Amino acid sequence: MKIYYYIFVLLLFFQFISCSTQSSGKETSVVSGNSDRIDAYYFHFTLRCEACLNIEARAKESLESLYPDYLSSGLITFQALNLDEAPNRELAKKFGVSGQALILVKGDQKIDLTNEGFLYATVKPEKFREIINEKVAGLLIK
Repeated sequence: MKIYYYIFVLLLFFQFISCSTQSSGKETSVVSGNSDRIDAYYFHFTLRCEACLNIEARAKESLESLYPDYLSSGLITFQALNLDEAPNRELAKKFGVSGQALILVKGDQKIDLTNEGFLYATVKPEKFREIINEKVAGLLIK
């Protein structure tokens, strides 16, 4: 029975490292012009695990339900970008992303929500929604 436990833990470990990111820090500056628009980017690869798919879906659903007027007016945007496609690599490089990542950008501010996504999107989607709401609301005030 112990062997099954170790195999299970090992499989979980490999799933998490396969979805690891190389993005930096929580909030950092990005070289871009000032803007009132908030851009949400979800960077991913072609092959994706269930957690990766859930992060994208929950982030998009959260923005659509919390900020429908901002989305329809273009003040908030959401884009899922495949890192296996050449045109998306340049933007990923600009934000310091080399793996799956959920990034909010407003002007020169960048908020990385990747860790929160992996922690909560699948098991506590309501907590993930609260975090997204808190971060977006903070960017709207600034």
